[in-house]
Amino acid sequence: MASASESISADLVQRSLGSLLRELLYGPPGQQAYVLNPGDAGLLASLDALSSEDASASPDGRSSIAAHVDHLRHGFSLMNRWFRGENPFGESDYAASWQRQRVSDDEWRALRTKLADEVRAWLDATAAPREWDDITLTGALSSAVHLAYHVGAIRQINPKAKGPVAKD
Repeated sequence: MASASESISADLVQRSLGSLLRELLYGPPGQQAYVLNPGDAGLLASLDALSSEDASASPDGRSSIAAHVDHLRHGFSLMNRWFRGENPFGESDYAASWQRQRVSDDEWRALRTKLADEVRAWLDATAAPREWDDITLTGALSSAVHLAYHVGAIRQINPKAKGPVAKD
């Protein structure tokens, strides 16, 4: 008899991870929502609704939305490199990913594009057939958890980035 961990297929894990990442990034499809409320457009559309001035604001001295977005872009770029067989984590300057506090209109547009490119690459990487072990599976799952945290943080910084309220 297979153990519980052996009975879950890699395909199921990959589909579930992809569903969560896509929901956070692009909003839930129809009424099938796990994290966001139905009708939410997801993080990328929420960021598109913000001006560079909105993205550069640091209310109460907190990190700006631009810094959160650059941090996410950096993190997804590391995950993409890792899944391509590199070991980028030791050389990464995590503190530098928080330094971009202010952005111009052009920088904000470019930053959103770079984030969208990295997350698309990550979705493709996690959907590709692969052997999963404890480290790769936990790392991949943590990307959805990390993304969800930043979606919430960004939405707390600026109400323009919030999604729809829950309905009965």
